[in-house]
Amino acid sequence: MARSFVGLMVTIALGILWMAPAAQAQPSTKVARIGLLHPLRPTPLHETFWHRLHDLGYVEGHNLVVERRYAEGQRERLPALAAELVRLQVDVLFAPTPAAVRAAKEATGTIPIVALDLETDPVGSGLVASLARPGGNLTGVFLDLAELRGKQLELLKAAVPGLMRVAVLWDATTSPDPVRAAEGAARSLGIQLHTLGVQHPDDFDRVMAAVTTGGAEALLLLSAPLLYPHRARIVEYAAKRRLPMMSGAGEDAALGGLMAYRPNAHEMFRRAAVYVAQILQGAKPADLPVERPMKYELVINLKTAQALGITMPRSLLLLADEVIQ
Repeated sequence: MARSFVGLMVTIALGILWMAPAAQAQPSTKVARIGLLHPLRPTPLHETFWHRLHDLGYVEGHNLVVERRYAEGQRERLPALAAELVRLQVDVLFAPTPAAVRAAKEATGTIPIVALDLETDPVGSGLVASLARPGGNLTGVFLDLAELRGKQLELLKAAVPGLMRVAVLWDATTSPDPVRAAEGAARSLGIQLHTLGVQHPDDFDRVMAAVTTGGAEALLLLSAPLLYPHRARIVEYAAKRRLPMMSGAGEDAALGGLMAYRPNAHEMFRRAAVYVAQILQGAKPADLPVERPMKYELVINLKTAQALGITMPRSLLLLADEVIQ
């Protein structure tokens, strides 16, 4: 009898464990409507977002309608596209870039917005009242900029002993928060920064020429939508000038940059999908704390290090999530 009772309890426990994930992702009977706003075009990361929403019970064509609006590189179109999504009365706006976040916030103070922003201080910019209690219609995932820039410069200095001067390339049409964070980190590490802002694609050649005339010994590339189409050119320029380059995009290291240190982008998009699902289930953005990325990745291009005559410390190689050889 006791053995039968124990067996019954085990069966019930296993049943509960098996049902738990399904209960978490119960499909909604109401058709939800999401608006996606982006300054460029679809990326594989968007698929990560939709797959996670599917896991949470929201399936496009079944109980989910998605209104996608891409500016195709013309950021001046974002306000009109955001206003169009507002007129469609979507249930939630997903804005996965700083420019999209700003356009969405300016377009509505009532429709919930889930942001994924790697360049803005959400409190300092006034997007939210505090990280713990955003207090408005916007929440999401934002970087701890000071921590990220400090770690990037620290890793760069570990790879290049005696490093004193670093050129910082950034998109001057975006928030200056990443630059301020880099300047604060540089002071604590005894590094001088030469910041170079790009405001238009036509500025690119002039700004890149200024990298070496400023006596830079390395290059830090900040995340910047305007610079994204030119990443291969930036990496090529750094290689020709024998400048060790650090960025926040793993593809830059794959193209030939020395290192990339970044949050796990796929994980951030999955977390953003969780926010959207919570809001569709009745949660209010004002009550959902802003998240910081938890997973970071270090990519080292050992082939580039060898070409630059850099002996990469074993301690860095052991820290790396990926070593390109």
